[in-house]
Amino acid sequence: MSLDAVSAAELIAWYAEMGVTEALDETPHDHFAAAPELARQPVARLVSAPQQATRRPVDAAAATAPDEAALSARALAREAATLDELKTALASFEGCPLKATAKNLVFSDGNPAGKIMVVGEAPGADEDRAGLPFVGRSGQLLDRMLAAIGLTRQEHVYIANLLPWRPPGNRTPTPQEVAICLPFIQRQIELADPDILICVGGPSAQGLLGVSGILASRGRWMEYDTGRRMIRAIATLHPAYLLRQPLQKRLAWRDLRAIKAALDAL
Repeated sequence: MSLDAVSAAELIAWYAEMGVTEALDETPHDHFAAAPELARQPVARLVSAPQQATRRPVDAAAATAPDEAALSARALAREAATLDELKTALASFEGCPLKATAKNLVFSDGNPAGKIMVVGEAPGADEDRAGLPFVGRSGQLLDRMLAAIGLTRQEHVYIANLLPWRPPGNRTPTPQEVAICLPFIQRQIELADPDILICVGGPSAQGLLGVSGILASRGRWMEYDTGRRMIRAIATLHPAYLLRQPLQKRLAWRDLRAIKAALDAL
């Protein structure tokens, strides 16, 4: 099948959006047809004795790698005394594989002195390009939601993500990726020290508040320990979900009214 120039460009753009950013060869290969003699050999012959003998230690080391990365992240995060130092530490951190596939570190946006901090899931393609959280369609909807209760990110709200790097193809972060990056966002919340924490979407609510099932847990006030004090926290629906399910905006509006009432009571 041949493609015209426009179709080929659209296909390449789609591959890039899904996280396929490198070509392995100049010409395509049919890997199903390649090396047919290997397909007739017993599988056991494809692994030599030395490879079999060393496989278990390699797998054991790979299994401990996320734990070591999380410990390193915790140490780096704890050493940061300011948000700027935390951003610098995060930029130098090499323990999360997502850094290798992302274009930019997405640390924060908004006013760090704001009384409200919003924590989303992870950057998308627009955020990855801009290096800022919530700047795409979801971000535009978030801004309108905040404006509905008299808030702006420039003056009242500090915004970050559970993960600072985009997962390829905008997939859901893995538990290992969350565990590795969690010390950084926890320290970021501690240093920002907001009065109200809003966890946007299921992964954020589960990672920071320990609740699962965003539809069941949204709208309920909880407490989050920053390490310095307890603050009020609430989970709500992600704007990306609301773009796909517009009828659920009524639930998000209830959450926004509850946030507005809590903010007015401070």
